[in-house]
Amino acid sequence: MQTAVGAVEADVVQTRATTYNDKVVRQFALMTVVWGIVGMLVGVIIAAQLIWPALNFDLPWLTYSRLRPLHTNAVIFAFGGSALIGTSLYVAQRTCHTRLFSDGLASFVFWGWQLVIVLAAISLPMGWTSSKEYAELEWPIDLLIAVVWVAYAIVFFGTLAKRRVSHIYVANWFYGGFILTVAVLHLVNSAAIPVSLTKSYSAYAGVQDAMIQWWYGHNAVRFFLTAGFLGMMYYFVPKQA
Repeated sequence: MQTAVGAVEADVVQTRATTYNDKVVRQFALMTVVWGIVGMLVGVIIAAQLIWPALNFDLPWLTYSRLRPLHTNAVIFAFGGSALIGTSLYVAQRTCHTRLFSDGLASFVFWGWQLVIVLAAISLPMGWTSSKEYAELEWPIDLLIAVVWVAYAIVFFGTLAKRRVSHIYVANWFYGGFILTVAVLHLVNSAAIPVSLTKSYSAYAGVQDAMIQWWYGHNAVRFFLTAGFLGMMYYFVPKQA
């Protein structure tokens, strides 16, 4: 009897190993570590510049004002974003007992998100910025973010739609809220009128622009840095407890 149970468990483990797409999860996990190191290293550099301003070596792309948005974007969106996307795809598969909705689309989400990060790392030190805090990236990168985010939503919600259990685990509700709300925040706040490939002006003006920017800023903290990570905790903390 025990042998039979052991065989069944082995079959289940083998089935899970071949059913779940863990490649994209591992890719996001690896880049989470990489971008975490990079983002925090930039933070150390700009902190040191507050004591020794000469550390910018009189180079415009190494000044505090250009490296500070690079630091915040790297920590929030590169480090945090990679962690959230990777864990959400892991949790969705485990709690829905099914493979990701589309392996190809999941791969596109990974490479697309990394491209966004690399473009940010190039454009921000160059001074190509919309000047909106936490939304500094210019319109071509904003468009790429929108495309990648839609693909991510399709993969995540598509996986939930084909789940093999009726119950939707609580972590997925937090991840879902994070995905939908961040999409709305990005689309509204990043609305702009392009005047060149590296410059655009906000679609809003004056007080309205400031209000929308910080409607975005505070809700980005609530949903990107809070709801998403609560989803992560609702799965991994009980799992390890």
